[in-house]
Amino acid sequence: MRDDYRAINAQADIHHQYLLGLQLMVAVRAGPDVIGEWMFRLFRRQHEEKFLSSFEKLGLKGLPDAVACARYHVLSNSMGGVPVEYMEESDRKAWVRFRYPRWMYDGPTLCGVPVEASRGFLKGWYGQNGVSLKNPRLGFVCVSEDMTGQFGLCGYFKEHDHDLNEEERLQFAPDEMPPPFDPDAQPAPPDDQWNEERLAKAARNYAVEYIRNGIRELVGVVGRERALELGKTAARLTGLQNSRSLSEMVGTEDGGPEQAARLLATLFEGMGDGVAVEGGDDAQGLTIQQAGKQTGLRIVRGLTAAESDDLLECWIALWRGVVDGHRVFMDVSVTRTDDGLNWTIKRRSE
Repeated sequence: MRDDYRAINAQADIHHQYLLGLQLMVAVRAGPDVIGEWMFRLFRRQHEEKFLSSFEKLGLKGLPDAVACARYHVLSNSMGGVPVEYMEESDRKAWVRFRYPRWMYDGPTLCGVPVEASRGFLKGWYGQNGVSLKNPRLGFVCVSEDMTGQFGLCGYFKEHDHDLNEEERLQFAPDEMPPPFDPDAQPAPPDDQWNEERLAKAARNYAVEYIRNGIRELVGVVGRERALELGKTAARLTGLQNSRSLSEMVGTEDGGPEQAARLLATLFEGMGDGVAVEGGDDAQGLTIQQAGKQTGLRIVRGLTAAESDDLLECWIALWRGVVDGHRVFMDVSVTRTDDGLNWTIKRRSE
């Protein structure tokens, strides 16, 4: 593993970019209602898989529910590279304010995603916290959103004096403003558990998990054929658009099969996968083929066979795009094995 974590950081970046591109593609080609339902399902799955299981390692055990929820969102998001501020009013009311640039809608993506996406993830995650904590009085009040032209996502977790019905778990109060931010009160993860390497891996896993769950839930919303059409197209475009920046991040060069194979091998090591690369030369010594074996495949760990197949179709399209972003035109073939993928990269025939 590289001591400077460049490959790990590059994996965090490319999966983040893929999520942004896929959101835009779903919003444009499938419409606001579809992306809203997709975001709801995605964030509900993320919530069910990550919320309670992360409490202890984030040091949140034993805190009042509203405080624990707000601190959870600050800590978990900051580990993924998302700037969030925390303001605690009392044991029963604590604020979160996401600062710009928004990770979920980075850059101009913010201008192309409809408000239905925001409402979907608020309902999918924030409105579910009280249910997961078995506290029927706990809800979330949103005071500002991005797509409505306010000051960004902001709101507070509040433990009310009465049990909340389903509609009351997520409320909107656009006339309210958060209290002043105190940097000295900002929560931080336990120092003895979160060193630089673990934080780098957490940021990578944060982005990767959105893609793992995002493809699965998109299949549930629009069906497998349409989900793969959107997922593979967005993946390829993301790979093409980010090929050069990835090379710059990890210190490889533009060129042909040798350079493309070196880039993929370095990036796959950044996933924690096993990588082996072999080269082949023609009579003039010109590299015409690079073959590589990738094992471990963190991207599909824990998934069913069907889920793995769907995700890998999209994921392979991402790396095909990265290869095709190089100066030399190349063909990429990929075969599945019991323990991974075999890659072959060749110069395209004239």
